[in-house]
Amino acid sequence: MVITYLGGEFIKIQFGDTVLAFNPISKDSSLKPSKFGANIVLSSINHEDMNGFDQVTFGEKKPFIVNGPGEYEIGGIFVRGFVSDSYYGGSGESKEKRINTIFTVNLEGMNICYLGALAGSLPKEADEAIDDVDILFVPIGGEGVLEPAEAYRLAVEIGPKIVIPIHYGDIGGKEALKIFTKEAGENPSGVSKLTLKKKDLEGKDSEVVILERE
Repeated sequence: MVITYLGGEFIKIQFGDTVLAFNPISKDSSLKPSKFGANIVLSSINHEDMNGFDQVTFGEKKPFIVNGPGEYEIGGIFVRGFVSDSYYGGSGESKEKRINTIFTVNLEGMNICYLGALAGSLPKEADEAIDDVDILFVPIGGEGVLEPAEAYRLAVEIGPKIVIPIHYGDIGGKEALKIFTKEAGENPSGVSKLTLKKKDLEGKDSEVVILERE
């Protein structure tokens, strides 16, 4: 499994010939989009920063789109979506509540949890269902999603093997990553891509991995 960070909340995961895209950036976004073909795209919130389905449709690859709660099986890949709250995308002082979907995916024997544009705590259904997480993607930038300190506290509660922060730098608070790593008591160097196998997770406990934007 190879994990790449493409800015905002945009994550690409590839294993073999299969490609998953999480919250792809739309061409209508002020963020920089990336274009490639995906087999499955998961969009947690209906916003141009995170619903660029056209950007992950390329050549013969026309992805299966998951953009809401429920249970899905796509080519042997199991996906679950849970309703949660977000305040992302409001203008000015607007704090309008929006629907965000938390996704869990099992790939190559590894359990992935992608929180998307989550604000606040996990809803009860997700809290009860999410267990034994290997890789957690958590938004840390505030401004409608989790603030850095609360993002780290939630990550510790979930208890994954690896924590990967998203939603910072080009989106959200500019100092978010510095605050988040300080909360974690770590100062990890960034990596351009993360290549993982199940055995690589042995002995890890909420280890923070910083993915540099490709």
